[in-house]
Amino acid sequence: MSSGHKILTAFLTLLGGLLIVIIGLGTAWPWWYWPTAAGGLLTLAGLSCFFARRRRPAIPRDHLLEPDRPIPPVERWEKVVREVALPSSSPDYDFLVTALVRWMPLDAAHGAPVISGTGLAVDAVLTRARAITATHAPHRGSLVQHQLAGALGTMEQDPSGRVLAMAENIHVSLSPADRERLEKLATVRKDEAVWEHERKWEQNKRAYLGEDVLTSTGSAVVWWLARNDDHVDKAVADIGLLAQLTSVANDEPVPESLQSYVMRSGAGEAEESGTATDRFVAALRGLGLDEDDPAGSLFLRRVAEAARAARLDGADSLDRLAAEQEERYRDPLPAEPAEDGEGHRLAGGVPGL
Repeated sequence: MSSGHKILTAFLTLLGGLLIVIIGLGTAWPWWYWPTAAGGLLTLAGLSCFFARRRRPAIPRDHLLEPDRPIPPVERWEKVVREVALPSSSPDYDFLVTALVRWMPLDAAHGAPVISGTGLAVDAVLTRARAITATHAPHRGSLVQHQLAGALGTMEQDPSGRVLAMAENIHVSLSPADRERLEKLATVRKDEAVWEHERKWEQNKRAYLGEDVLTSTGSAVVWWLARNDDHVDKAVADIGLLAQLTSVANDEPVPESLQSYVMRSGAGEAEESGTATDRFVAALRGLGLDEDDPAGSLFLRRVAEAARAARLDGADSLDRLAAEQEERYRDPLPAEPAEDGEGHRLAGGVPGL
């Protein structure tokens, strides 16, 4: 008999005694009613104690693990699993899955073995999750998380048919080291793709120029006209340049039929890029008065004097150029003007001056 039962019996006995006194005084009981009522009350209290003592357990409740709980603990039908590693489609890269697993027991057949509902439910949920994570790349964590939320959000039987299980509050992540590796690999792949694209573009451009545009001077001219169809005169002026480019691209000399265009192109470039003196000297070269001709310095002197008389710029430059040629050859001039076969005197020894 426990202490709680004793206290309850004493309280009920006291309450019964007070009730007898009130009823007896209110109804004017005969004197012999009082001992009879008191004896009956004590008899009831004694019987209650007797039967309570017979129902006492073999092990007193004071010696149990939970002596103060009147009922056994309730089995919880939910379980939180944290960062369970599930495989991805890439070896050595796992998803870390955290979820709240909820389950409900199903009716079992007579004689069925005792089960752990939590264990069966967790295993069933993780098996369903594994089938999804194994088909996705490790950098698709956000997508996998949403797919798991949809696929595991329905109560389904486990393979044993003993519980219904589902999952909520799902979170999918990667370890910090794996996330850093994937970011580095992604950067390398992107850079490699850009480099490969640039390399192919450069190869295509070289093939286009070498195998199509610069196969001959004619094809180069046609290509130039296709890009500048409103500048035909410029195309004609650049034939020499295109001929040189075509020859270099094919490791061949410029054909003799195009040599005149190359010389004309070179003279034109000198005229466009040089000073007035340079253009004048280039014109002299075009007339056949080369640097090797000693009369060239005297001719430059006469032109310099004419330019100075007309107050034109460049006279000093012509004088310096003439002095350089004189110093280079140091050919003595005739002491007296020469005469031709008809007795005409040649000024400065240069015919026609």
